[in-house]
Amino acid sequence: MDYDAFAIEWEAAWNSHNLDRILAHYAGDVVFRSQKAMRLVGHGELRGKDALRAYWARALEAQPDLSFVVVDVLRGHGMMVITYRNQRDVLAAETLRFGPDGLVVEASACHKH
Repeated sequence: MDYDAFAIEWEAAWNSHNLDRILAHYAGDVVFRSQKAMRLVGHGELRGKDALRAYWARALEAQPDLSFVVVDVLRGHGMMVITYRNQRDVLAAETLRFGPDGLVVEASACHKH
């Protein structure tokens, strides 16, 4: 898998604010963990694309100026970490684990406060 190409498309998808484009990277049964999800929807672990769509739709609505700039890409076996800065220059990281089809099956977001 070309992790650099994935990170470029991941960034572009988020910056487009197009939920279908963003969600195209994720498996139907994806598990996503985030403290921000806990604050926004009441639980920090989301299961499935429908739950992600609902969460990210609310997040994008609350932050219409949301944008990401990838800082670095760390590669692992069947997984990667994307570090990035958002529109407020806050450093964050996403750890993404991939299934055999190249879609994200597990993701965890960490943010600097």
